[in-house]
Amino acid sequence: MKEETTRNPIKNILTIVVSMVFAVGFMYLAFQDLDVQSIKKTLLKANYLWVLVSMFFGVLAYWIRAIRWNLLLEPLGYRISHTNALWTLSFGYLMNLTIPRSGEIARSTALYGVEKVPVDKSFGTIILERVVDLCCMFIFLGLTLIFKYDAIEQFRKKANININPTLLVGGILLMIFVFFIFFIFKEKLKKIGLIHRIIIAIGGVMSGMLAIFRLKHKWKFILYTMGIWGAYYGASYLICFALSETENFTIADGFFIIVVGTLGMIVPASGGIGAFHYALKMGISMLFLSMSRDPEQGAEVGLSYAFLSHTVQLVIILIMGLISIPMLAKNKKSNQ
Repeated sequence: MKEETTRNPIKNILTIVVSMVFAVGFMYLAFQDLDVQSIKKTLLKANYLWVLVSMFFGVLAYWIRAIRWNLLLEPLGYRISHTNALWTLSFGYLMNLTIPRSGEIARSTALYGVEKVPVDKSFGTIILERVVDLCCMFIFLGLTLIFKYDAIEQFRKKANININPTLLVGGILLMIFVFFIFFIFKEKLKKIGLIHRIIIAIGGVMSGMLAIFRLKHKWKFILYTMGIWGAYYGASYLICFALSETENFTIADGFFIIVVGTLGMIVPASGGIGAFHYALKMGISMLFLSMSRDPEQGAEVGLSYAFLSHTVQLVIILIMGLISIPMLAKNKKSNQ
């Protein structure tokens, strides 16, 4: 995987350019029709003590995720140090700032350098983490639909989000069909060199993904997962107390904000820059509308919130990521 990444510099450059275009485009949309001076005043009078507390929860999420990763690697026969898990995780997040979605591969290759865990297997556990994260995201979405349906419906309409059930079901059936054909002709495909290598790689990834069914400490995994998303929620919700316009937001409003923010981070812009800001601008604007408050003021407040929240995330990524580079280099030498 590492070789494939380094052998495609043109692809990497194009990915970076596209992500920058997304970032600039969404940042333009975020600032469109807003009073920049009003946003500046809001940020200047913010209570940054709450921003620091939010940052603590952000770092805590890193640590709990690193510990939980060990539980996924254990059924595969690997026991890694929590510190190496933390630094490889931090390095992966740092790489996502350069090339979107490259952090997962960077994290796996970095782990191989310090713990000799095969890249395909650790990559499989990372994919599994993403699946678990998606399930947790759906739980928050469900809570938001229960407690803040009006706001989420307003956001859906404003963002023009429409899901075609036919296409969704068709896509799932197509994936099932492809896997069915693959397993039928697997032995014949193994005779082809390149495909044989692909099958081996897929087997390693699948082994990592299926590790969840062989967990020795299932309840620990569930508790750590709750801890991770509890920390995410804390980091997200506590920023509300930094602004006078959002300090009275309820716990249910926090559910809505974390869902909208996560949707913004999904967009392939480096570190969610622009997309996250635009999502929160629209989200908090719709939240204000559902409260019978001025949606234009909500848009300005939403962008102010986005700058605080995103800056917290960015600072954590940069600090933890930059520290991870010498730490991984040191641990790699000590393991040779």
